[in-house]
Amino acid sequence: MSADPVIPLLGLTRSELGARVESWGFKPLHAGKIWRHLYLEGRTDWETITGLPIKLVDRLQADTEVGWLPITRETHSTDGFTRKYLLGLRDNHQIETVLMRYSGRVTACVSSQVGCAMGCVFCATGQMGYTRHLTTAEIVAQALHVDRILRATATEDPALAETDHESPHHRHERLRNIVLMGMGEPLHNYDAVIKATEILREPGGLALGAKKITLSTVGVVPGIIRLADEQQPIYLAVSLHSATQEGRAALVPVAKKWPLDVLMEACGYYAEKMGRRIFFEWTLIEGENDRPEDAHAVGRLLQRVPGQVNLIPLNPTNGYGGAASDNAAAKRFQSILAEYGLPSTVRQRRGIDIAAGCGQLATLED
Repeated sequence: MSADPVIPLLGLTRSELGARVESWGFKPLHAGKIWRHLYLEGRTDWETITGLPIKLVDRLQADTEVGWLPITRETHSTDGFTRKYLLGLRDNHQIETVLMRYSGRVTACVSSQVGCAMGCVFCATGQMGYTRHLTTAEIVAQALHVDRILRATATEDPALAETDHESPHHRHERLRNIVLMGMGEPLHNYDAVIKATEILREPGGLALGAKKITLSTVGVVPGIIRLADEQQPIYLAVSLHSATQEGRAALVPVAKKWPLDVLMEACGYYAEKMGRRIFFEWTLIEGENDRPEDAHAVGRLLQRVPGQVNLIPLNPTNGYGGAASDNAAAKRFQSILAEYGLPSTVRQRRGIDIAAGCGQLATLED
């Protein structure tokens, strides 16, 4: 057998898997069987794949690993729609992944790093500090974890299963959306994150549409420009939180490195190059950034950049003492944005009781 390091299968694109199987002296068609077994069935009992050579099974068992992430803790919200999973990594670090059900769709909120280096003052992950990047395989594994949970749920309760039987993947409640809004800054881990999105979009696997994947950044300008230059088809969300440089720097320390005017120039470049709008995220903090003058400032700031504002009432964390804006303030903010022709939404609050909401993901490691 090969003396090469163990190969993480979830870190390979479909073409890379095919090339690897062929390099071992086997037909590329076997790679398709392996891919379907892994992504459509969520299984790794290679010996049960019809027509797979015994020597290839031996090679898979000796030289590869799938990299399922074991559940350290699972928590269900009283809202009935949200589950949070603390998942273990090989080096004993941990990450959090969230399953969220909405009407007609299921979304997985996945992490891109252990901790985060950006230090946003109201974010529990930022309060943790940065430990390391996740690998492509570890990012993909989170999405597959949620998909396997959905598969198991449908098995336990057949009433949840979809009626579309065109392929085995359609025989259970499907994972339809991925948001890279979990622990970490995705654009700080650009290469691993983008490769993961490519794998999740592969035909014959989860086959997620590019419009079903949203990457959220706190404003890493070089990454935004790179997304545009590479014409990455996934959607972009930018965490704004203040319409002034001074206010933003107080909430988002990375604004000192990439000031607001530089960020907005990058956003304009992205919107023009991609021909699409950007989702701007605004955490509503009572008395901090939810006043009428704040809303007017946002309207003026975004007049030249096609966008939509996602208003997110602050979720509580131990390290920040601010309070969430009330519904009246959110509605007032929305009505002012509408005066500028800016569409906006107020994010549904899910999983707050289990610290699964935006900005609440963190781990306490031994």
